[in-house]
Amino acid sequence: MKTVLITGAGGGIGKQTALYFAKNNWTVIATLLHPSEGEDFKDFPSIFCYEMDVTSSESIASATKIILDNHPKIDTIINNAGMGYRSFVELSEDTKIDTIVNVNWLGVVKVCRAFIPSFRQQKYGQFINITSVAGLVNLPLGNFYHSTKQAVESFSECMAYELVDFNISVATVQFGNAPTSFQKNVTKCAPTEIFSYNKLMDKISKLLLDKSGKNEDLPQQIVEKLFKIAEKPNKNFRRYTIGFDANIMRILRRVLGYKIFNYIIRKFTLNK
Repeated sequence: MKTVLITGAGGGIGKQTALYFAKNNWTVIATLLHPSEGEDFKDFPSIFCYEMDVTSSESIASATKIILDNHPKIDTIINNAGMGYRSFVELSEDTKIDTIVNVNWLGVVKVCRAFIPSFRQQKYGQFINITSVAGLVNLPLGNFYHSTKQAVESFSECMAYELVDFNISVATVQFGNAPTSFQKNVTKCAPTEIFSYNKLMDKISKLLLDKSGKNEDLPQQIVEKLFKIAEKPNKNFRRYTIGFDANIMRILRRVLGYKIFNYIIRKFTLNK
């Protein structure tokens, strides 16, 4: 049996991915922010839960040691842990900016750093880093979320050059809004006296929530694609785009160019 480690496996896509891999004969290491999040895994003997806070270097180091003591060989690591923060730059808060950077970007960096020595020693391994359509294009109120996801894209590509000689592959996976609890749990700035800001926040939040509800088939598409990538790693760095939303955004941005694409986004989101 192959072994996969999935960060942020306590809910959403991470949880569905853990269950899918377990049902397809993989050993799953599910890292959780809180042990109670692993309740739904108790009937799966091939899923092993470990507490890990990806914002804490100490937590990552401690969990890594315990995990490698119990599972000396890991084939794939899926950096899935992530969060959203929807705010205007003017109204953004330091603590919330620090948190999203620490979870979405530095969490990926530190988890990769922790497991590279093990991968290098065993002469193989695979990192699959979850980004988003936010790693492809820039949309209103995505200041912080998009920045972190695009940082993961750049980080992953750079890291792939370093690791190719050790038979360690790197891939990123991008998709749009899936019907999970993610959008409902996005942290937002509070309403203000600035009418334009409140109007835009309401419009974007409703648009994303509505779109998430329509993508009913997307979670299954995501977990199946993640499984295929893990089953057959590509030696070279690859970006995988899943779902209609992400693919159409990628194609439109490339074909139309920045100016026309930007015009369409402004017309669709700001003037609708």
